[in-house]
Amino acid sequence: MFPENFLWGGAIAANQAEGAYLEDGKGLTTVDMIPHGKKRTYVKFGDMYPVEFMEGEFYPSHDAIDFYHRYKEDIKLFAEMGFKCFRTSIAWARIFPNGDEETPNEAGIAFYTDMFRECKKYGIEPLVTLCHFDVPMGLVRKYESWKSREMIDCFARYARVCFERFDGLVQYWLTFNEINVMLHSPFSGAGLCFKQGENRDQAIYQGAHHELVASALATKIGHEINPNNKIGCMMAGGQFYPYSCNPEDVWLAMNKDRDNLMFIDVQARGYYPSYSKRVFREKNVVLDIREGDLELLKENTVDFVSFSYYSSRCASADPSVSSADGNLFKSVKNPYLKASDWGWQIDPLGLRITMNAMYDRYQKPLFIVENGLGAKDVIEEDGSINDDYRIAYLREHIKAMDEAIEDGVELWGYTTWGCIDLVAASTGEMSKRYGFIYVDRDDAGNGTLERRKKKSFDWYKKVIASNGQELD
Repeated sequence: MFPENFLWGGAIAANQAEGAYLEDGKGLTTVDMIPHGKKRTYVKFGDMYPVEFMEGEFYPSHDAIDFYHRYKEDIKLFAEMGFKCFRTSIAWARIFPNGDEETPNEAGIAFYTDMFRECKKYGIEPLVTLCHFDVPMGLVRKYESWKSREMIDCFARYARVCFERFDGLVQYWLTFNEINVMLHSPFSGAGLCFKQGENRDQAIYQGAHHELVASALATKIGHEINPNNKIGCMMAGGQFYPYSCNPEDVWLAMNKDRDNLMFIDVQARGYYPSYSKRVFREKNVVLDIREGDLELLKENTVDFVSFSYYSSRCASADPSVSSADGNLFKSVKNPYLKASDWGWQIDPLGLRITMNAMYDRYQKPLFIVENGLGAKDVIEEDGSINDDYRIAYLREHIKAMDEAIEDGVELWGYTTWGCIDLVAASTGEMSKRYGFIYVDRDDAGNGTLERRKKKSFDWYKKVIASNGQELD
């Protein structure tokens, strides 16, 4: 049974929805440099150094779905569904265009103030991520992003401005989106790109340490400014299963989970886990940990743990086992699961398993801040969009959440990913649709941007109104 004050809602990210990429003083961000198409992965993985625009390439974040100009229309639709919570992010470069200015861009402050007030008008609680895959390019070019310790002060200044200027409008905060993604997609995850011959592991883990210190410092500042602020961490979640009962598969699955959980261990427990020492040693990583870092981490743990969940993962020590398609995390195919149009395997029970594992590990409230099905939607002749496949996916995952709550897991809320169609972070496509609301835009950037309700819109409205009891 879902608690009475459960926060139902939906989620987007500034860089995948807002557009207006240079409007009202905003600076360039890392996502603005990532094209759609064949070269996308090359840039995301940090293989282009330095990162520049490429002639003839299409950059979908530049216009996205124009949420920047249409937020009132969209939030009104969210309110019609009955949202209690709306997860979005602040574009760091709207507040500090280059990332390291001393004073903020007032036009950026004004936009987010108006947007959060619009949420409050409908009784919708904003859940705001400070950095959702969009490091200002000014910081990438000046400091090589999170490789540099200078980033900590830049982020702390930015966080302080957000906590101060949006106090009373935002109570729920996340510091970094899917912090573990820097292991798998360094440039899109953290603005990291690499010179030829550079020790990538050293750069990634040192960058992670700087982010973790910055996160702890932001948590400290947020609690000082308003003790009622709830500040969380966020990871790309999904338990790894051993492909078989071969002990080598079990050991590999456990270590793959540890790779991703290491960062959350620090943010939720306040210290690096014991297994990290061997990880660093075997990867030839020597962290530059300064005086006061470990104390800051220890004394400023997060209030809750949030995560995205789209699929479980599977690990095999046998290299001949076929891999799953479409997933950023290297995983082998689980023969017991079906997959989406993009090869993401569908596993509602895996959500319950992941929730139990994370709650057992951290004993802190959980918040599911992304869950959804990317699929191709078809507009029928009568204008309807009958996305029964999306309803079926969400229904089974909501049932799994309910079971996890019965298991004893404390869950604060659930925001479905892409409550309105937006640019897919993985592929840059619009055709990979997640929303309850269809946006008329294609993969090449064509379309009217007209909004249209899907069948799932009214279904989710009933789910929220019944507090998760009416799922048919």
